[in-house]
Amino acid sequence: MYIFLRTQAVHGTKKPKKNRVSEFLLLGLTEKPELHTLLFGLFLSVYLVTIFGNLLIVLAIITDSRLHTPMYFFLSKLSLVDTFFSSTTVPKMLVNLWTQNQVISFVGCLAQIYTFHLLGTMDSSLLAVMAIDRFVAIVYPLCYSVIISPCVCGLLGGVGAWLISNLRSLMHTCLMAQLTFCAGSEIPHFFCDLMPLLKLSCSDTHTSELVIFAFGIIMGISPLSCILLSYTSAATSLGFTGTL
Repeated sequence: MYIFLRTQAVHGTKKPKKNRVSEFLLLGLTEKPELHTLLFGLFLSVYLVTIFGNLLIVLAIITDSRLHTPMYFFLSKLSLVDTFFSSTTVPKMLVNLWTQNQVISFVGCLAQIYTFHLLGTMDSSLLAVMAIDRFVAIVYPLCYSVIISPCVCGLLGGVGAWLISNLRSLMHTCLMAQLTFCAGSEIPHFFCDLMPLLKLSCSDTHTSELVIFAFGIIMGISPLSCILLSYTSAATSLGFTGTL
């Protein structure tokens, strides 16, 4: 009798197993199949225009020696980042619309999160660097070639932007990889994003939410503040020069 009760007590205290989700279902933009062909054509056209437009900008800068200046160096970097940024989510969405197969693996979802935030942060960082470049060119024109040297261009537009972006994207991806998803597998989006995934997790997401919030504020306000401050200072300098 004791053994039977002991066995029942042990089995009664066991927690139900959590089935880890190995793939997700991207619900996309609409659940109406009759609109998929229309959306496919629309987004494919916009995607191709974006890709060819950015590649033409890069090609023009590379082939014309007169455009081998810091401003156009940053512009070419921005065009390349925009090309890859668009390719992070749009091709998968086009495949889902055409085949009506909305499944994405857990690894593929993490890869999409990493590249999306990596390239998105690089995009905003390059915009801030370009604002600094214009500020120096307007306010300190005589010292421009000394301040914005090829070494500085490489550090700001390449190493610096990549390190900051990689830090953020790696942090988010590692946090998502540690979570357990058992609250469903349907993502109400056309790509894997952080907040929809957090809603599907049955783990404690408090730390992840704090990190996402902190990085979102820092990476959002810093480039914006840099852009506004640079162009405001440049405009003020031009206005002051015009009154002389």
